Amino acid sequence: MTTIIREIREQFNPANPAECIGQVELLTVDETKAIVASAHQAYREWKNKSSVARGEILRVLADLLEEEIDLVAETASREMGKTKNEMIGEVKRGASILRYYAQEGMRATGEILPSANEDKILYTKRVPLGVIAAITPWNFPVAIPLWKIAPALVYGNTVVWKPSIEAALTGKLLGELFERAGFPKHVVNVVQGRGLNVGQVLLEAPEVKAITFTGSNGVGQSILNTAGSTNKKIQLELGGKNAAIILADADLKSAAKLTIEGAMKQTGQRCTATSRVYIEQTIYDEVLALLIEETKKIEVGVTMGPVVSRGQYENILAAIEKAKSEGAELIFGGEPAFNETQGYYIQPTIFKNVTHEMAIAREEVFGPVLAVVKVKDYEEAIQLSNDSEFGLSASIYTKNIQKAFDFIKRSEVGLVQVNDETGGAEPQAPFGGVKNSSTGAREQGQAAKEFFTTMKTVTINTK
Repeated sequence: MTTIIREIREQFNPANPAECIGQVELLTVDETKAIVASAHQAYREWKNKSSVARGEILRVLADLLEEEIDLVAETASREMGKTKNEMIGEVKRGASILRYYAQEGMRATGEILPSANEDKILYTKRVPLGVIAAITPWNFPVAIPLWKIAPALVYGNTVVWKPSIEAALTGKLLGELFERAGFPKHVVNVVQGRGLNVGQVLLEAPEVKAITFTGSNGVGQSILNTAGSTNKKIQLELGGKNAAIILADADLKSAAKLTIEGAMKQTGQRCTATSRVYIEQTIYDEVLALLIEETKKIEVGVTMGPVVSRGQYENILAAIEKAKSEGAELIFGGEPAFNETQGYYIQPTIFKNVTHEMAIAREEVFGPVLAVVKVKDYEEAIQLSNDSEFGLSASIYTKNIQKAFDFIKRSEVGLVQVNDETGGAEPQAPFGGVKNSSTGAREQGQAAKEFFTTMKTVTINTK
């Protein structure tokens, strides 16, 4: 008999770093390979199941997720730091995603086309790819996995899912809910492990036909380097340095409130978080005061949770120190909220007098940090807004409809918001960016079928 020795990882609460909240077993490379092979076997039967029936299991899962909302939210909150109220909102969003894709099982998957030959029937149909590898981050431990896994399943693929190691307990709990919902064995597979071993198996396994990943640009580039030449489909959702523009004709109180919400919600740990804001010089001082006023309403430890880990905590504090050393003026926060032993809490932080040569204006921080830039007018604002290697989301606050539509046309991002914060996405709408923010087909909505299926064209000669 072969004895399998697995690494045991303890998970700690970032709000109380001394508190171990559970353990997870990390799979070996050989175990992961066996799971991928099993998913490949399960695909042969799952792909032939009615898409309506596949969608019905997603609906059952949505019901289960809502029934267990308190447990899922509490588990994720204690594991990765998002407040429980924020996690409840995320779990509800996850259920909405599942219900949306449950209905996708009833939609047409092709179309009948006219043929030049009257004796021929010509039509198209979408067909699944096979085994999909989903590699997901810790910052949305419920919503992001579900908006990848749900469309993959309803379109007839099987899935091997590697949750972030920082959200392993949440991933384990979701895996149990998939099982309870009635998915056949090996259709949905949760593999816990480190990217260097388990993740590498998913990139290299010939049975895996597509990889969908959300995370850092560095890891995304590694995926491209490894899997890009294997003929696998690749979908990458990466970083952002999202900008907001506040013009003099805007509702300034609303703009300030939404800008701070965009920057500080979920402790700024969102790829769509507002990271920089451009304010017209005639209203600069007034808006700056409003931003500070809104930031003072945040209660660290109550309405704002800790960052996910000690490593993230140290990275954010280092970015704050770098901004100060480069000449940005700290006007709010910028320090740990408590002693580190009391949790990885960082004060909401605002810098002014930021220039575009500074790292704080160009590099993703992924924490509760906002860079404020004074601009002469709208034209300078949009030029600076577009001056970034990233292109995920951007907002404009204005009552001028001409400038709003000009911004929609010229903003170099995938998600444009008018009089709203940079974050937020609905299940029925495509999600993704341009430049170094995204690679491959869009996520969510019916756009998801572009990634998770391929097109088959059929000709029937009736003569």
